[in-house]
Amino acid sequence: MLRSSGPIRWIQIFQRGQNYMKTWPNDKRLAVIFPENRITRVTRFGVRFMPPIAIFTLAWQIAMNGQLGPAIATTIFACSLPMQGLWWLGNRAVSTLPPSLKQWFQDLRSKLAEAGQDVAPLEQEPTYQNLAELLNDAFKQLDKTFLDEL
Repeated sequence: MLRSSGPIRWIQIFQRGQNYMKTWPNDKRLAVIFPENRITRVTRFGVRFMPPIAIFTLAWQIAMNGQLGPAIATTIFACSLPMQGLWWLGNRAVSTLPPSLKQWFQDLRSKLAEAGQDVAPLEQEPTYQNLAELLNDAFKQLDKTFLDEL
C-alpha cells in the first residue's frame, strides 16, 4: 500500500516555512539573538533570483554547446538553495522553545495581558511560530523596551 504522507509532509514543512518567514518580525535588535532575520533575507533572495540564474546557466550551456552535466547540477543546486531555507524555517517554526526562552515568552505574554491584549491560552509547549506571533503583537502594543529583558 502506498503512503502519501511523505510528499504531503514535505509540502507542509515548506508551507510552514513560508508562513514563519512572513510572520517573523524583521527587527534589527532581534537579529543579534535569532538567526531568523538572516535566514529569511537569504531565502527571500534565493526565491527571487535563483530560478532565473538556474535557467540562464542551463540556457547558456545549451547555446554554447557546453557540457550539460555540470550545467544541470548547477541548476539543481541553485534551485535547491531557497528550498533549504524554507525547510529550515519550517522545522524551526514547529520547534519548541528552549527553557531560557520559555520564561521570557511567558513574561512577554503576561506583559501583553496587562496591556489589555487578548492572549489565548496555549494548549501545547510554545514554539518559535508562537514566539513570532507574540513578538508581532508585542511590537504593536508595547514600547520597544520589552526587548531589553531578553
